[in-house]
Amino acid sequence: MLGGLFSPKIKGTVVLIQKNVLDINSILSAEKVVNGVLEGITSIWDTASSFLGSSVSLQLISATKTDSSGKGKVGNKAYLEGAINNLPTLGAQQNAFTIHFEFDSNFGIPGAFYIQNYMTDEFFLVSLTLEDIPNQGTIHFACNSWVYNFKKYQHDRIFFANNTYLPSQTPAAVVYYRQLELQNLRGDGKGERLEWERIYDYDVYNDLGEPDKGASYARQVLGGSSAFPYPRRGRTGRPKTNTDPNSESRSGSVYIPRDEAFGHLKSSDFLIYGLKSVAQDVTSVLQSVFELDFTPDEFETFDEVRELYEGGIKLPTDAISKISPLPVLKEIFRTDGEEFLKFPTPKVIQVSKSAWMTDEEFGREIIAGVNPGLVHSLEVFPPASKLDSAIYGDQTSTITKEHIEPNLDGLTTDLAIESKKLFILDHHDTIIPYLRLINSTSTKAYASRTILFLKSDGTLKPVAIELSLPHPQGDQYGVVSNVYLPAEEGVESTIWLLAKAYVIVNDSCYHQLVSHWLNTHAVVEPFVIATHRQLSAVHPIYKLLYPHYRDTMNINALARGSLVNADGIIEKTFLWGGYAMEISSVVYKDWVFTDQALPADLIKRGIAVEDSSSPHGLRLVIEDYPYAVDGLDIWGAIKTWVEDYVSLYYTSDDTIEQDVELQSWWKEVVEVGHGDKKDEPWWPKLQTREDLIHVSTIVIWTASALHAAVNFGQYPYGGFILNRPTLSRRFIPEEGTDEYNELITNPQKAYLRTITPKFQTLIDLSVIEILSRHASDELYLGQRDSEYWTSDTKALEAIKKFGTTLAEIEAQLVQRNNNETLRNRVGPVTMPYTLLYPSSAEGLTFRGIPNSISI
Repeated sequence: MLGGLFSPKIKGTVVLIQKNVLDINSILSAEKVVNGVLEGITSIWDTASSFLGSSVSLQLISATKTDSSGKGKVGNKAYLEGAINNLPTLGAQQNAFTIHFEFDSNFGIPGAFYIQNYMTDEFFLVSLTLEDIPNQGTIHFACNSWVYNFKKYQHDRIFFANNTYLPSQTPAAVVYYRQLELQNLRGDGKGERLEWERIYDYDVYNDLGEPDKGASYARQVLGGSSAFPYPRRGRTGRPKTNTDPNSESRSGSVYIPRDEAFGHLKSSDFLIYGLKSVAQDVTSVLQSVFELDFTPDEFETFDEVRELYEGGIKLPTDAISKISPLPVLKEIFRTDGEEFLKFPTPKVIQVSKSAWMTDEEFGREIIAGVNPGLVHSLEVFPPASKLDSAIYGDQTSTITKEHIEPNLDGLTTDLAIESKKLFILDHHDTIIPYLRLINSTSTKAYASRTILFLKSDGTLKPVAIELSLPHPQGDQYGVVSNVYLPAEEGVESTIWLLAKAYVIVNDSCYHQLVSHWLNTHAVVEPFVIATHRQLSAVHPIYKLLYPHYRDTMNINALARGSLVNADGIIEKTFLWGGYAMEISSVVYKDWVFTDQALPADLIKRGIAVEDSSSPHGLRLVIEDYPYAVDGLDIWGAIKTWVEDYVSLYYTSDDTIEQDVELQSWWKEVVEVGHGDKKDEPWWPKLQTREDLIHVSTIVIWTASALHAAVNFGQYPYGGFILNRPTLSRRFIPEEGTDEYNELITNPQKAYLRTITPKFQTLIDLSVIEILSRHASDELYLGQRDSEYWTSDTKALEAIKKFGTTLAEIEAQLVQRNNNETLRNRVGPVTMPYTLLYPSSAEGLTFRGIPNSISI
């Protein structure tokens, strides 16, 4: 190596973001969000000089040359030298700095680097780019990680170049560093986790309740038992409660591995903190509104509900000043001399104010609404129950052929079943074991079964609704049931509308706690944890799956703190109340990982049959089933992308079995992350490339398209509470009562007294309006946060092909929605089904498939 001033140097560019730009807490406490723009924050360049000198050091690690111990050579420390003001690739709020590393030919090719932060504050490291490496050219390091003061770490932070290696192909000089980084991410499973740590570990759901506040705040521990199985969550290590040694105490801030809270400016963190604000500030403000009789407790007419979007509710003076100043809330809480709570008009009533009431729209939303994956083909009549008859008695449906045959267009029940014309939306077995408990509170509900008929025009028509209550003499005597039939006039039409409302209340609860929370958020979290613990950042499957985990642990932690916790928003505004999460645990008993694949799900529900001559090898029984038709296209595109990608790295089935990291990952997912179901026979063995492709496709589908289908329609459909109520408070009145007379004289008032009241409606709408929004920096299916996520040109070509395919699919979906013969695509409400359009703009768009469960 040449000495002195003539030492060869490698030039690099470091890109980072300062803490003060991304620190949500300081932004909120400063209360400087005006017109959606952050004000009062120190200029980026004002403090750039603090990074210069000896504030931050980097040391290159060789990927090709080893030291005497067999580890890659470590170079001398280099420091940031000067800010780059005109780098064209810089993103918003990013700083760029030059750096020069000493280099000679004996060092080899850099493959990793150490970084040490000597400053008090942490920063977000975006990337390092090295230029003009002899015989190599440019080397990119995509980092995207928080870096704290070096004293916070037992081992220096390490980052790898964007190369991709199977464990057996890792350059010898990098092996030690690859293994060390995984060890750091696993931690030791002890103690309470601290803010700056990046440790991924598992725990059961023992933090939903607060038993120290009283018995009413205690909640069942979910996970770790056969009675209440559940996927694992991220471990925080907080102390146990004084009252219950099995429950973990709660705190205002919940630990998640530091890089799971990226701090996306004006994006998901604002959505997430918007939810937190609703759970705390907004709920408090609205509670005071009702306590001061500032607004009546009940809606009196349907027009008054619509006034939420057309005029709003006047708030007390200075109410808005008590609410966190987040842009995501500014569209709901506005002030122009007076203060109002005003919501955007939901799509379901933008064209027609009353089409939501029709039977055709009721049937359409079962297959094109916010919970489109629950309807089954009816194969046994009358519908049967799977509940233990020794405990619950005879639960067989009381719906008869005489009830439904007048509405089967001349078909007999048997012929309609044989012709695959009858379907069921079944909310009976899920709720019956808890119905007596639920009805002992202020809510009043039924178990429900809804029979639907597939008409010749392709639409689904409800032909009977059965509402059931536990037998007054005890569970062993079964249920008391009434069957309600379609009616268009008189009091019978009001009762029919109420019967549909009870069904939708059940469906809303199942959607929120099972289809949305359990089947996407909760089941994916163990995959996030296992991937970081067992797959190195340079592993090809890590690179494949990592984008589909963005912010998932973050939003899940918030949900446990504000949404699904004891006395949280879900318990306040949804029928299942304090039993909500416990019921979802019971449903998890029947969860099957392989059935999360869309084709398998459709076959299991009797909605599709295998047919090699049909697209995707399936023939749909309901041909105009928007969720299934569009979903199969997206599923097929994801699977093809995964096949293309996996084939680049695994040349035979043997390479799958020989991949020690991959096998450890799958073993941990099954035996720990979903440990309560580890003995189920349906888990893939992960011995073949086909297994890996299938597993990866399911994970990506679940985190992206499935979540999009059940999430981003929440406000467009449910923002109008009359269309998707979340609570029921009265039973259907009996003839001769004042309540029954009200059905005749004032049917709107009777309906409104039955469903979600005003306070719960306002809270519910505030939450789902946020949940249904896309962030400004959302990354959609087929997109990556950096063009340098891999150095493999074939992988880059494969993802480009994936993006092109998705764009072609989107064009096809637009054409379908313009096909007037497909009546379920738009429906009576004139609301095209766009939830599986891959792309979207920011905001409340009713479309777009983000990569991950980020809200």
